Amino acid sequence: MWILFAFGAAIFAGLTAILSKIGIKNTDSNVATAIRTVVVLLFSWLMVIIVGSQHTLADVSGRTLLFLILSGLATGASWLCYFKALQIGDVNKVTPIDKSSTVLTMILAFIFLGEQITLIKAIAVILIGGGTYLMVHKKKSTENTEGTENTEGTEHTNSQNNLWIIYAFGAAVFASLTAILGKVGIERIESNLGTAIRTIVVLILAWLIVFASKKHRTIKSIDGRSWIFLVLSGFATGGSWLCYYRALQTGPASVVVPIDKLSIVFTIAFSYFVLKEKLTAKSVVGLALIVAGTLSLLL
Repeated sequence: MWILFAFGAAIFAGLTAILSKIGIKNTDSNVATAIRTVVVLLFSWLMVIIVGSQHTLADVSGRTLLFLILSGLATGASWLCYFKALQIGDVNKVTPIDKSSTVLTMILAFIFLGEQITLIKAIAVILIGGGTYLMVHKKKSTENTEGTENTEGTEHTNSQNNLWIIYAFGAAVFASLTAILGKVGIERIESNLGTAIRTIVVLILAWLIVFASKKHRTIKSIDGRSWIFLVLSGFATGGSWLCYYRALQTGPASVVVPIDKLSIVFTIAFSYFVLKEKLTAKSVVGLALIVAGTLSLLL
């Protein structure tokens, strides 16, 4: 059953990236993250009430609460990096880097959770790493052949354009920490309740950053279309989280995480049809390698 929940998480996560990309087009990424988290919080606590797990809140141990808080902080940091990367970069470039957190998660699962790295997992790491490189790497622009008059301006522009890579890798690192900390945190707690507690931490972190940067003043200028897509992305995230942590509670982290990362297939497909982002032949090969590496982990 945990496999079904893992695939459900992948589908919802794929929708999240596209809806968020549209929603943050004219909105500060940190503000967008904070707004989305409100929706996820409401959604997650609604599920807690539906399953009745709120009655077990008093039984949550200090150790479990500590790891849930740490997992929430890691999630918040991952979100802030991810949606900033989405705002300034293409979905079909940002997503592969974010999904490469699978590799780091397997390494951390081996170190901290004692989950073995088999030959198949090692091959998967190579495939996913190679596929990510092919999807992200691109040849230098032919702008350099136009002369050296605007060299300084071009370098500055390239630096600005490549900033999304830093945020994308930051999102991947924090996402891998989220999985490991979350795995430990939900071992002795109902998964929906664990998700809801973590969401509170993410919400506090997100809004603290918004107010610290004084971006809360921009909320009133958000247009209606952006509001709709931000709310929808929040619901998609909520659905993904609930499925993901339900799967993580009963399944091995080194397998649940890769299945969740298959959301890249849905994300790339939507980015092509909805956002009209083009895929090169090299990107298609890279995507195939990532999917092959991910699926090999299920053997």
